[in-house]
Amino acid sequence: MTVKYKINELFETIQGEGAFTGQPSIFIRLQGCPVACSWCDTKHTWDINLEDEVNTSAMLTKKEESQAWSALSVKEILAVITEQGYQAKHIVITGGEPAMVDLLPLCEALEQQGLSCQLETSGTFELQVSEKCWVTVSPKVNMKGGYNILNSAMLRANEIKHPVATEQHVDDLKALLVEHKITDTQVYLQPISQKERATALAIKTCIENNWRLSVQVHKYLGIE
Repeated sequence: MTVKYKINELFETIQGEGAFTGQPSIFIRLQGCPVACSWCDTKHTWDINLEDEVNTSAMLTKKEESQAWSALSVKEILAVITEQGYQAKHIVITGGEPAMVDLLPLCEALEQQGLSCQLETSGTFELQVSEKCWVTVSPKVNMKGGYNILNSAMLRANEIKHPVATEQHVDDLKALLVEHKITDTQVYLQPISQKERATALAIKTCIENNWRLSVQVHKYLGIE
């Protein structure tokens, strides 16, 4: 049976967050997420409704955010990348919550084409990715969905990118790092909604803990 991925968006841009900030990237945004983060900026990817399924062309040419998604096989995804003439060699698999599905066939196919893969996940589902895939865990603590952060996800993370707006968010992260015995993984703090107070808190905390700042460069540039 051919695996089909429910894709909300597939586009080329510049990665604006974390370790790959500034890297030309192809984003594959999957539909579906039960975590329910209150500050999520892609809430249109939460629900999977069969009536929202559209063809590939309609998905690729959307002019605004919507719940519309298209089911594509690995072969069809590779064909879209070629047909669109994308030049980036780095693929970002995001969502939604992409780790809800088996991403190993997709990662392996992309890597066989000479592309590198990055997964952006909340760390609440078991990860099914290739060994080479760069894993960005953005741990979501005490969200409405009620999911726990998995130890396996935290240990697999190549980077931990944590959204912050309050001291409680910082305390939550520190508790997670202790709980999962994380000592060497690079930590990025990302101010929620680019708010001034959140940014000041993130800068202060990064300096105090020798962490790094992730400021969502794409939003400051006004690009997707």
